Amino acid sequence: MCQALGSHGCSSKSFKLYSPKEPPNGNAFPPFHPGTMLDRDVGPTPMYPPTYLEPGIGRHTPYGNQTDYRIFELNKRLQNWTEECDNLWWDAFTTEFFEDDAMLTITFCLEDGPKRYTIGRTLIPRYFRSIFEGGATELYYVLKHPKESFHNNFVSLDCDQCTMVTQHGKPMFTQVCVEGRLYLEFMFDDMMRIKTWHFSIRQHRELIPRSILAMHAQDPQMLDQLSKNITRCGLSNSTLNYLRLCVILEPMQELMSRHKTYSLSPRDCLKTCLFQKWQRMVAPPAEPARQQPSKRRKRKMSGGSTMSSGGGNTNNSNSKKKSPASTFALSSQVPDVMVVGEPTLMGGGVWGRGRAAHHPAGEHAV
Repeated sequence: MCQALGSHGCSSKSFKLYSPKEPPNGNAFPPFHPGTMLDRDVGPTPMYPPTYLEPGIGRHTPYGNQTDYRIFELNKRLQNWTEECDNLWWDAFTTEFFEDDAMLTITFCLEDGPKRYTIGRTLIPRYFRSIFEGGATELYYVLKHPKESFHNNFVSLDCDQCTMVTQHGKPMFTQVCVEGRLYLEFMFDDMMRIKTWHFSIRQHRELIPRSILAMHAQDPQMLDQLSKNITRCGLSNSTLNYLRLCVILEPMQELMSRHKTYSLSPRDCLKTCLFQKWQRMVAPPAEPARQQPSKRRKRKMSGGSTMSSGGGNTNNSNSKKKSPASTFALSSQVPDVMVVGEPTLMGGGVWGRGRAAHHPAGEHAV
């Protein structure tokens, strides 16, 4: 465990984020510059959104459309958490910041190897709740040098230096800093909710105030207890157990939703889901077959037009097959025009050539 031995110590409350409704240059805002830390606490503290920077620094776009400001709002909403918050509060929190089809992925490495957990929108509220159930009293994210990219229908935020900070009050006050890479995808609309959340944890630090070490300097047993980590890779046992449970719960979300909606038995829900999944697997190959009749119709129309304009072409086998259909169409539309004589003339020409071939030299067929 890393022990914080700073000269100022560590208070029981972290630096609070200011409300965006307060004036940026008012008395409530102390002097602040990007990339620095306040010495009120040990470790990083939340940064102001770019709109609170000095004039001429940062972007000029409204802060309501910025991805980093959405993280600022998320941190502020998490600071409103109390022990009385129930499932409805967490579901409202998730609805405000996550899309209905959002996916949250956490990757880290434990003693037994790398781990990767992916959960959907239904399980996201309980994930954030498990962090507080594991003993955390505060939670916020610090982004340093995030990179923003615009795509067709979403905006991506990639931050290679992201820190998830949690403060624990039991058994002793401890500040846990989880460092890693955070990749987010926001829908490019008015709400700017998160569709993809991917946090890759690299390392973590657990900080304790120097005042607590001074209080128990003469107690070896207490010092030994303080030297032990209270988290694994920055995650509490409550969160780790929930992520393991999500491995079973996530594939069953469709079954549970169907059971709740249609009141079917578990066996019928499984049969229905498997049948629909099989239909989705078989459906794609059948799509190209629907376009074949339209192509054939186009060929027939083009063939008919060529025969009507040049019926004397006998080299094309396809035109020979389609000539009766075109002749029938012409005779039915214009009965006064007789096209029967055309093959007669053609036949005469053919027989004339045949007779010329059998006459002796010097004789010509009339």
